[in-house]
Amino acid sequence: PICEFMTFNFSMQAIDQVVNSAAKTFYMSAGTINVPVVFRGPNGAAAGVAAQHSQCFGAWYSHVPGLKVVSPYNCEDSRGLLKAAIRDPDPVVCLENEILYGATYPVSDEALSKDFLIPIGKAKIERAGKHITLVAHSKAVETCLEGAKELAGKGIECEVINLRSLRPLDDETIMKSVMKTNHLITVEQGWPQSGIGAEISAKNHGK
Repeated sequence: PICEFMTFNFSMQAIDQVVNSAAKTFYMSAGTINVPVVFRGPNGAAAGVAAQHSQCFGAWYSHVPGLKVVSPYNCEDSRGLLKAAIRDPDPVVCLENEILYGATYPVSDEALSKDFLIPIGKAKIERAGKHITLVAHSKAVETCLEGAKELAGKGIECEVINLRSLRPLDDETIMKSVMKTNHLITVEQGWPQSGIGAEISAKNHGK
């Protein structure tokens, strides 16, 4: 089943069912009952929707054991991740962005295949670089790509990582990039305390 929220801010009305029922049933049944449900809808900042409808719930839901969390950036992400979420035996939260609904992106022939899937838990390097690693998800990927393009004109080559998946995080891809560039910046629409960026920074501190 697919549960669509008009905005993920409204998912707060169903937080008990998402966190205490969907996420925990597999564990509380000793692995005998799966909950193959997808929760999807707009997340994060949008145009003219005020403070109550502009929150990013990436860190909220990625904190919960039993949930998988994906956050698509472009058309291929949206198609591949949503299909993977639907086929997953466990509950998946799909955090989309309302502003990106109206954006256009190039789409490969591979992405148009009925069998096209993007594995949950695998990030994508959107732009290769050697001086600094920029890590983001959803609309923040666009911000990073724009920044990387501007910095390239100043001789600074940024490696831009599109997380795609917030739980599980692709720690290996991030770590390999940071080991190469020795610098890390995380970009997101969520709050800084206890956020996705804070988690990534903590894991890669001293690398």
